[in-house]
Amino acid sequence: MGRPDPHVKQAILAQLRQNYPNMCRHWFEDIEPIDINGGTLRLLVREPVQLRYLQRCCVDQFTEAAQAVTGLLLAVRFIGEAELTEEGRIGDDAEATAGAPLAGGDGFITPDDDMLLSPDYSFDTYVVGPGNELAHAGAKAVATKPGKAYNPFFVHGGVGMGKTHLLQAICQTAMRTNPSLRIYYISCNAFMNQFMDAVQAGQMAEFRHRYRHVDMLLIDDIHDLATRDRTQEEFFHTFNSLYQTGRQIVLSSDAPPVEIPHLEERLTSRFNCGLVARIEKPSYETRVTILRSKAKLRTLEMPEDVLSYIAAKIDTNIRELEGAINRLQGLAMVNGSKITLDLAKQAIGEQFGGSDGPQSPTVQMIIDTITNYYDVKLTDLLSKRRHKSIALPRQIGMWLTRKHTRYSLEEIGGYFGGRDHTTVMHAIRTIDSKRQSLPKLDQDVSRLEDRLRQRSGEETTAESA
Repeated sequence: MGRPDPHVKQAILAQLRQNYPNMCRHWFEDIEPIDINGGTLRLLVREPVQLRYLQRCCVDQFTEAAQAVTGLLLAVRFIGEAELTEEGRIGDDAEATAGAPLAGGDGFITPDDDMLLSPDYSFDTYVVGPGNELAHAGAKAVATKPGKAYNPFFVHGGVGMGKTHLLQAICQTAMRTNPSLRIYYISCNAFMNQFMDAVQAGQMAEFRHRYRHVDMLLIDDIHDLATRDRTQEEFFHTFNSLYQTGRQIVLSSDAPPVEIPHLEERLTSRFNCGLVARIEKPSYETRVTILRSKAKLRTLEMPEDVLSYIAAKIDTNIRELEGAINRLQGLAMVNGSKITLDLAKQAIGEQFGGSDGPQSPTVQMIIDTITNYYDVKLTDLLSKRRHKSIALPRQIGMWLTRKHTRYSLEEIGGYFGGRDHTTVMHAIRTIDSKRQSLPKLDQDVSRLEDRLRQRSGEETTAESA
C-alpha cells in the first residue's frame, strides 16, 4: 500500500494520549511511519534504546491505536535504521552509521527482562541537586571513561532515590560513546538465579565466561547478595577478575557497603576501594525541578503553583513524585479538565493529607516507623531474608501501607523489596489472622498506628506553621 498518509502518525499519537496518557513521551514525535505492507504498519525509530523499549513495551498499544485510526486490521512493527539500510531504503548518510549495534546486540547484553533500559533514564533527564551531586558526577565520569575514572563505582540511597536512573544513564551514555563496549546490566537477584541455574546444569564455565569477559558490569541492588555464601564467593572472584583487568564495575545498593548485613568483609573492602556515593532525599527546590522535568517528558502542562504544591506535600522520594503526576494526569483526563491547583489538591491531598487535618502517612513514614519500633535495618526489611525477626515487621509494614495509603498491591510489593502482589496479599491475611489470636501483636500494631498518627500530625503542623 506504500507510504501512509502523513496525518496518520499524529492521529495515532492523539489516540495514545487519550487512552494511554501515562505511556506517552515527547520523543514519540520522532517516530517515522515508513509504509503499510502486507497488513503491517512499519514505524522507524532511530534511537536504539527507544527502539528496544517500544518493541518490548508498546506494540499492543500502538497496534490498537493504528487500527482505530485507519479502520484496518493492521499490525504495528517498530524497526531501526539497520533494517532499512539492509533493504537499501535509506541514503549514504544513514549507511555510514549503520554499523552501530542496537541495544541488545553484540555491544549490549541484558538477559534479565526486568533490566530493560528506559529512555526516560538518561543523564539529560537526571535532575542534579545538593543530595546527588557526587553520585551524578561519578556516574558521568564512569560512563565516559570506563575503568579509568572510579572503579568500582558504588552508589547507595533509599528506595526511589534514582539509583536505577543513574545506572541506566551510564549504560546509555557508554553505548553511544563507545558502541563496541560490551556492557552487562543486571539485577542482583538475576545474577544469583543465573548462578544457581549454572550450578545445577553444570555450566559454570559458560557462566564465568559471560561475566568475566565484559568491559562494564552493572548490578542493581547488590545488597541482595547478603546471606548467600556461595554466590558471594562466586561474585568475589568475578569482581577480582574484572577489577584486575581494568574492567568497569558499577553497583547500587540501599545501604553503604559497611551496612549491608552478612556481607563478607573481603567484599566490603573491595566495594569501598573505589568511589562510594550516597544519594540523599531531594530538597524542595530539587523536587520542583524533578516534577517539571517529568511533566515535560510527558508533554504535560503543569502550572508552577501545582509543581510547588506537590513538591511541598511529597518529600519522601522521586518514585512518589512520579506517582503523584500519574494520579493528577489520570484525574485530569477523567474530568476532561486542565491541571490546576484545585485539581492537584483533590488528587494529591487525598493521598498525602489535606490542609484541614492530619495528612495520611507516606510509605516512607511507615517504613521508618517499622524500622525504629522493631530496631531492624532498612536493608534487612527490604531484603529477601525470611527470619521471623525480619519477616513479621515486613508483613506489618505491608499491612499498614495497604490500610493507610491508596497504593495497589503491586506498588506496595515494589516498596518492600520488589515483592509480587501475592506476597503482599499473604502478608495482609497473616496479620489480620494473627491480630485475632495474638494480643501482643495486636497491641504492637495499635502502637505503630498511634505513632504514625502522631508523626502525621506533627508534619501537618510543621507545614502550616
